[in-house]
Amino acid sequence: MREPRVRRATFVALYSASDGELPTRALFEALGSVPTLRRLLPRFRDRALDWGRVDDWDDLVPGRFGILEPALSTSERLSPRDVVLEPGIAFDIHGWRLGRGGGYYDQAFPPGTDAPWLVGIGYTFQWISEVPHYSRDRRVNAIVTEDGWVRTGAG
Repeated sequence: MREPRVRRATFVALYSASDGELPTRALFEALGSVPTLRRLLPRFRDRALDWGRVDDWDDLVPGRFGILEPALSTSERLSPRDVVLEPGIAFDIHGWRLGRGGGYYDQAFPPGTDAPWLVGIGYTFQWISEVPHYSRDRRVNAIVTEDGWVRTGAG
């Protein structure tokens, strides 16, 4: 992991991929080689996400929607120093991300500078010229694909 923001983070939150999303297990394992970094995965709680620390991918259990999630009952709180890797269906250069319509990631973080550094993860073919967005949607700060990192207009 060469990205400086990732190496400086206390926590990196990522996801367990569902159908059509870029798989993240290899990334999870690679992040485990950074000794000071703690890995988190989301859990669906009612209409919100919380984040559980995971040390071993094989400890994940099927949760809501059949997506693997931490079985632990503890939650971690993310800070602006942390990094969140988010799935998406489509992305644009302005940082808009199209998810699956539940708004879970959009609602999970405070607005402004109190939010962690948000990174969309997807394939290059998921780039489109403009992602439709609404007032409650959040932009990602960067997007990473199989071709590398791109900073967006979200800062």
